[in-house]
Amino acid sequence: MAGTNPRAARIAALIQRVVASSIERELHDKRLTNITVTEVRVTNDLQIAKIYWTQLGHEGKEAGERKRAQQALDQAKGHLRSLVGHKAGLRLTPQLQFVFDEVPGEAHEIEDILALARKRDEELAKARATAQYAGDADPYKHDDEPDESDDIEDDDFDDDDAADFEDDSLTSTEE
Repeated sequence: MAGTNPRAARIAALIQRVVASSIERELHDKRLTNITVTEVRVTNDLQIAKIYWTQLGHEGKEAGERKRAQQALDQAKGHLRSLVGHKAGLRLTPQLQFVFDEVPGEAHEIEDILALARKRDEELAKARATAQYAGDADPYKHDDEPDESDDIEDDDFDDDDAADFEDDSLTSTEE
């Protein structure tokens, strides 16, 4: 929308200032209380201006207040457009479209999800602090440690086996 054309970006900023101040000072409609203009996007050809707005509402009554505010904005659209045209000094004044901005509500939901994830991470960190291995701490063999199979214990090797071992070694060299 206004990302590539610097003139469209300037017009969008001007429209945001004019509409926000007009809602606050000139439009005396109770349905427009607690309205905030969050962003304005103007097409590169300066024909359409999308005005994103949000509203702080009372708990449980947000949907009804939002609907009434949308109706009030639609009714004041012509007056606001003439104010924008007068302040901007444009040959053609952009058509105004009011769009409710869902981002702040979604941001609160994301913050709640992140808070829950942080709480779970803290619980896992506490569990890890007291956790112990099920078996050995390091179950792998290392080169610096002697292998148990290389060590011949005295219990497994008695004098008779030694005599047999010596006889076998003598017969193999004599042949």
